[in-house]
Amino acid sequence: MQIRQPAWLMPMALFPWAGIARADLTHSMPQGVTPISHTVYDLHMLILGICVVTAALLYGVMFYSIFAHRKSKSAVAVQFHENTLVEVLWTVIPCLILVLMAVPATKAMIAMYDTSEAEVTIKVTGYQWKWQYEYLEDGIKFVSSLKTPRGQIDKGEAKGEHYLQEVDNPLVLPVGKKVRFLITAADVLHAWWVPAFGWKQDATPGFINEGWVRIEKPGTYRGQCAELCGRGHAFMPIVVEAKNEQDYRQWISGQKALLAARQDAASKTNASGDLVQPAQTKAARK
Repeated sequence: MQIRQPAWLMPMALFPWAGIARADLTHSMPQGVTPISHTVYDLHMLILGICVVTAALLYGVMFYSIFAHRKSKSAVAVQFHENTLVEVLWTVIPCLILVLMAVPATKAMIAMYDTSEAEVTIKVTGYQWKWQYEYLEDGIKFVSSLKTPRGQIDKGEAKGEHYLQEVDNPLVLPVGKKVRFLITAADVLHAWWVPAFGWKQDATPGFINEGWVRIEKPGTYRGQCAELCGRGHAFMPIVVEAKNEQDYRQWISGQKALLAARQDAASKTNASGDLVQPAQTKAARK
């Protein structure tokens, strides 16, 4: 669900620099790759526009008053008290401005927390200092840890392209499907944050917080833990690989095959241990 603001609520569109302000500039807020990220961007631009227009009007009136009624022109200030009209205006106008901001902000918050009708559910658990991902429908679980070599961190080796933003097992998500996240932690407070998704969510021990995404295009999206969680906080990156439906299903099938192979190997090892153990016990008794 993507909320687009009405044109009449976009004060920035009235100005010549509107196209520049809403462009994808390096100093501008990123628009992201999910409906929520677009909603947050639009809300940001709306409120920024209201603030710019309000500031321009107020400072314009203030500087005009200072200039037009300066002492050199022998200006005399008008004395008045308890002006009902003025008091009503400076109460009603700010209230209307707050309503203009509150209505779309409330819609955005409602959309952000609406995790219904999800097609994929993933449980995210934060640890010091790694993430565990569990695909609840498919029975897949793995841990994602920092992949950057220690030599780059401790020994001054040349830094890689994705220094401290690379992991051994990235989270893989399908494009175009609503993915629901159940986010928690096993030790201390963490926060799961990928800027391109438009939100972050705290990972709190003993509680489960929710979030959702519907990624619009394939790609690799990076984030990190956004809650100070100890000495390894800087070494807790997040990497998400968004794949199309066919590639995603192939990845799921590969993970299931790998899991089955590991379970088979573990069962054979246990069976072998059961056969060997009595002989070892018998030899020990002798």
